Parts: sequence; structure tokens; C-alpha cells
Amino acid sequence: MTQSREVRLKDRPVGLPSDRNFEIVTVTLSAPGPGEVQVKNTWMTVDPYMRGRMYAGPSYSAPFNVGEAMTGGAVGEVIASNDPALKPGDLVRSFMGWREAFNAPANQLEKLDTMGLAPQLFLGAAGMPGLTAWAGLMRVAAFKPGDTVFVSGAAGAVGSMVAQIAKLKGGKVIGSAGGADKIAYLNSIGVDAAIDYKAAPDLTKALLAAAPEGIDVYFDNVGGGHLEAALNAAKPHARFAICGGISAYNNIGATPGPSNFLLIVGKRIRMEGFIVSDHGDMAKDYVPQLAAWVKEGKVDVRETVAQGIENAVDAFLKLFSGGNLGKMLVRL
Repeated sequence: MTQSREVRLKDRPVGLPSDRNFEIVTVTLSAPGPGEVQVKNTWMTVDPYMRGRMYAGPSYSAPFNVGEAMTGGAVGEVIASNDPALKPGDLVRSFMGWREAFNAPANQLEKLDTMGLAPQLFLGAAGMPGLTAWAGLMRVAAFKPGDTVFVSGAAGAVGSMVAQIAKLKGGKVIGSAGGADKIAYLNSIGVDAAIDYKAAPDLTKALLAAAPEGIDVYFDNVGGGHLEAALNAAKPHARFAICGGISAYNNIGATPGPSNFLLIVGKRIRMEGFIVSDHGDMAKDYVPQLAAWVKEGKVDVRETVAQGIENAVDAFLKLFSGGNLGKMLVRL
């Protein structure tokens, strides 16, 4: 028998979640059944999209059930196996995060070939956030060398990869983030201009000062005022990849749209929302490319790490207060 702690949704948050909306429960795992393995998680991810799963309504990702353990990306080690496909010691990636250990059918888990990368990168730069950056920039926004790219949330898990990929591919990059430490990080990874939106009294003016000729691509992780500024600064036929809108995730009631939305018509802007699960076919090219860049020292992957399942909720909540630089992870 194995003891495992797991995080459950206690009730559905209204507005910004708090630790009162969650509970940690200890469960006992039996030995794995036929075709199953038992996995001890070593890393789990917390991501902004998980806030949407706390609502009861329909979305592109199924809602969490109240009173049940939540789920999310995790990397772990097989500690017992009842299936020849996996053996003890194998590293696997799963969607069984928010718990210390679990039993699952072996065919529902992905055996990891780390390609020399640290295993936790498969929850960040080599996982969903990195693929989001790659697919959104290269396919959705149809990036071309020489493009001027504006990235909001540029010091986060997705945004920092967008900024670095765009630079490696020959673009000019303007990144927006909040706070001096994040601006210093953006400068260290070679962005052409870094905007501290918390200190800029007028985001449009700051963006146009950084890109007086306008922007070709906007990669949106924030929405709100950032989307308005991007519309103002867009060149004719600019391409907008709408990845998320963290500025509105905890809003109560309707979220107001950009006041200048009609610029999309006059400037003939192409704006497309996307979900990374629609672009899984790109992983086979992206992950080996990332592994090469990391080996060559061309990509700087930053992580903010919380320790222990007891700090997983706090790590998640920090995503909404700017408490992470790069990928927010929990080491279990």
C-alpha cells in the first residue's frame, strides 16, 4: 500500500481563487492491477488555463469536479508495474498531476525520451508551453524572418519561449512584463525592447516608441489593455495569435472588449485564437530543435519552483499576481 496526498477542488471560486477553494487529502493506493503501473510523481505543473477548468460551464477543457482530485501535467517515475511496456525506474509524462502518486493503465502514459534535457522541461519549454509558443508563432501567426513581434506576458512560460524563438528565427522582439526583475530577464535573453507595463503610463506610446514602424505579429497571453495597444500599433495585414487573456481570467461578469476593435477592419488584421492540442503534430519537429538549442546554449529556460504538494495551490495562485519568472513548477 502506498500513501499519496492529492489536491481536490473544494468549491468553485468566484473571482480570484484562494486556498479556501482547495483541500489536500491523503489516499491509499493499492498495488497496480493488470495492465497498470504505479507512478511516483516527481514534478507537476500549474498553468493559467487551469483557472478556466474551475468553472462549471463548457470549455475546450473539461471542468474539474468539486470534491475530486484535480488533474494536470506531471512527470514521474514508475515504482511498480503490471505491464511489460513499462518497468520500475522508467520516466513517464502524464496528465495525473496534483497528486504525489497514482495508479493508471500503462497505455495512458508517455514514456519519456528526455533527449538529454532535464525531465521537468517536458512540462515547460519541451512540453505544452513550449509547443504553444512554437505553434502559435510559426503556424498561427505565420512568422517570417524580419517580422517585428510583440509578446505580452513575455517573461512567462509561453511568452519567454515566443520571444526567444522569434529572435532565433530572425525577428525583432518587443516583450511586455511587469517588474524590474522580469525586465532584466527579457533584456538578458536578447529582446530588442522590454516594456514594464506596470511602470508605463501609456502602453500604446511605449509600444510605438519601441516599434515606431509598427508590429507585424502580436502573440497575446494577456488580453485587455495589451490587446488594445497591439491593435493601435499593428501594421496593415498584421497577424495576431490569441493564446490567452490572463487579465480577465478572474473577472466576475462580462469582460469588456477592446475599445478600438474596429481597427481590425481598416488594418485588415488577421486574428486567430488557438489551442495547443490542435497542433500536436508539430511536436516531432519542435522538441528535437529545442533540445539542440538548449545544448548549444541558445535558449535560456527559467523556472520558478515550489516545493511539495502542500505548496501547489500557492504556486498556482502566484500565476495571477506575477509571482513567477518563466515556468511555474512544483517539485514533489
